[in-house]
Amino acid sequence: MQLRYGTNPQQHVASATPVQAGAWPLKVLGGEPSYINLLDALSGWQLVRDAAEALGRPAAASFKHVSPAGAALAGPLDPATAALYRADPHAGPLTSAYVRARDADPKSSYGDIAAVSHPVDEELAALLAHVVCDGIVAPGYAPGTVAALTRKKKGRFLVLEADPGFVPPPQEDREVHGLRLTQQRDDVPLHASLLEDVVCGGPLPHDAVEDLLLGLAVVRYTQSNSVCYVRDGVTLGIGAGQQSRVDCTRLAGAKADSWWLRRHPAVAALDFVPGTRRQDRVNWQVRFVEGDMTDDERRRFGRALATPADVLGHGQRQEWAAALTGVAFASDGALPFRDNVDHAARHGVRWIAEPGGSIRSADVAEACREYGIALAHTRLRLFRH
Repeated sequence: MQLRYGTNPQQHVASATPVQAGAWPLKVLGGEPSYINLLDALSGWQLVRDAAEALGRPAAASFKHVSPAGAALAGPLDPATAALYRADPHAGPLTSAYVRARDADPKSSYGDIAAVSHPVDEELAALLAHVVCDGIVAPGYAPGTVAALTRKKKGRFLVLEADPGFVPPPQEDREVHGLRLTQQRDDVPLHASLLEDVVCGGPLPHDAVEDLLLGLAVVRYTQSNSVCYVRDGVTLGIGAGQQSRVDCTRLAGAKADSWWLRRHPAVAALDFVPGTRRQDRVNWQVRFVEGDMTDDERRRFGRALATPADVLGHGQRQEWAAALTGVAFASDGALPFRDNVDHAARHGVRWIAEPGGSIRSADVAEACREYGIALAHTRLRLFRH
């Protein structure tokens, strides 16, 4: 398969070849993928497949630059999400899963690759026609949906069909600067049994087990170091690719706070000038709740509004943030210090899943006891590089 280009446009020569002759994990139904498009699609498909198999519900992910911006299971759309995407609060399972995944971090999901665990239906295809998305990977498509999707972006919208029966080879190869690196494929299934070793604060309620399993699926396909905050089957914040785990925890926590603050009545009351594009509304909502606009941003924000915005003061932010609770937290590697727990507790975390086994695991467990957080040791590291 010839690719549009490699990682960058100047890398003109790029292609994809199946490891086993004739055994393709997916096929192109529309558009022309680039190197990164394929990486996003392959990782996104594996994430939603694993999540759906582990939890028995349709799953979706929004992928950008080889890490998920958001992931979610099917479920009801809250008023803020439904209003932003002009979607039915009781949308079908696949549409609800993708909208919930995209709304986890809607600023980052701009121009994403969507991944869904079940065949695309007419409802999801219609929604995709109205959001800035570069492509989708799914295990099938309802009649007429491929034709509808390929009309998007003047035929450049990428439509990929994953083979749900494809089994990859038992080993993986990667070439870097003249070396071929080979390793066994990580094929340990995600299952509730991974969460049976509850060090403190147990037992885990059913909803917490589901959220933690979704979090583990997410970090498995996120560039390490990675952590994930999850609530009610939706990722609230994903921290990816940081050298320090606590930096991941803080960054993802800030995203979780932003997600929660976008539910504040002051955000719902923002009165944008008619005709303001959805992504501009998203970006201004995020900047409004972050509360650190530059002088220039404040001027442009004012021009984007038909009526002035209510002030969302520091005290109001703190009061609203304190109401966030019932959050699950998953980590791809062992928490090396208790500072991760200290920060996670500030964002409503009540359940943590991590491999355990660090030299300071006892300190981490003690911090969890102090905050009333349940801690499960999975004994499974999920690094991805």
